[in-house]
Amino acid sequence: MITKELKEKIVAAMAEARPMFGGSDAKFAKWLGVSGAQYSRVKNGDVEQVLSETAWISIARQLEVNLGGAPEWVTARTPVYEFIEAQLKVCQEEALSALLCDLSDIGKTWTAKVYAKTHRNVAYIDCSLAKGKTLLIRQLARAFGLDSSGKLGDVEANMIYYLKTLEKPLIVLDEAGDLHYEAWLEVKALWNATEGACGWYMMGADGLKAKIQRSIECKKVGYTEIFSRFGKRYGKVVEEGEPGREMMRMTAAMIAKANQPVAGDDKASAADAARVVRKCMGDDGMPSLRRIYKELRKGVR
Repeated sequence: MITKELKEKIVAAMAEARPMFGGSDAKFAKWLGVSGAQYSRVKNGDVEQVLSETAWISIARQLEVNLGGAPEWVTARTPVYEFIEAQLKVCQEEALSALLCDLSDIGKTWTAKVYAKTHRNVAYIDCSLAKGKTLLIRQLARAFGLDSSGKLGDVEANMIYYLKTLEKPLIVLDEAGDLHYEAWLEVKALWNATEGACGWYMMGADGLKAKIQRSIECKKVGYTEIFSRFGKRYGKVVEEGEPGREMMRMTAAMIAKANQPVAGDDKASAADAARVVRKCMGDDGMPSLRRIYKELRKGVR
């Protein structure tokens, strides 16, 4: 059950997110999935009998509000985080495009989500959940607070027009290797229509690079053009071999130390972080960043 306290926590998250959204209150409400009148009432402290429990849960999910009571995860400014953040800033400020193809489990998604939550007019899209053209367009439209229902052509045209009116919009396409072919062509079309008015950042693991290379070699229509529009280079943060493994061990230690309070210890030491990193090591000599939270939480139970 969503208690009054949890509703107030969600409202606080809404208030924090609102300045990062460049559109009107009505568009922000649409992004949240509620009516403008409902948002107005909730914003002003009326949290009872305004929204259904399902709506509260949907908003909490949209804003990634922690409803379980566990300590909030702290962002560590790792080398990967700073590299991606810098690229995102340049793409947004200069309406440029970039492509990042790197290992999985290095913090790409976390960084992009944090950036989207803390910068105005940034749309983060998980392409594994929007593989096709139709869903991609509708999710992008909703991400900017536009009506995502109706004829697809109208939704697309309205979104393109609106993007050109926004101040420095940025679209981040995560897990881009999952996009279907028609969605790839749609990315090219949207890029063409918003050139100079919107920044783009595409991310994926090594499979994304392989997909693009294979498609270009097979002369599949659209891939050479997309590669050109995203800078004609595969960005990479983590070096090959031992330098990359050492960098990721340092990264894991930074994350473990920053989040040691998750385990109930506010005075983390380097030795504490090192123990967590050892427990998260894989057979390839690379730590699993996804396991850090689990290992830290073991100290609570």
